[in-house]
Amino acid sequence: MDAQAKAVVRECTTGSDEERVTFPEVAMKLMAAGIERYHADLTRAEKTYYMPDGSSEVVPTLPLAAETATDFSTAGVEAAVRAIQARTIGYKTFCERIMAAGCIGYVVSLAGRRAVYYGRTADSYVEPFPGAR
Repeated sequence: MDAQAKAVVRECTTGSDEERVTFPEVAMKLMAAGIERYHADLTRAEKTYYMPDGSSEVVPTLPLAAETATDFSTAGVEAAVRAIQARTIGYKTFCERIMAAGCIGYVVSLAGRRAVYYGRTADSYVEPFPGAR
């Protein structure tokens, strides 16, 4: 991953944590930088961004004080997704809500235009998103 792409992933991570950018804005910036996918590890408070060639960059995120529920609630994750899409909550509250619904992390495939939220036992919820252009 080149220096310019590394700068973009750091800015997208910080912008999300500071609630200055929305997911569609992040997706567009990452796609323009050539990022293929990223993984958000809520437990470790970090995101890993991947290029198509397999190179990657790990970026720390702001740690969350929320605890992750043991059981995964698809309905809880979906409700949090709908709330952030409607812009009634910010990114921090979104993360706290998905953790309360048992989500320990998520993968965003920009190439596949979907996000996969998963729990401790690999229960999951898949949220397709339209192309960011």
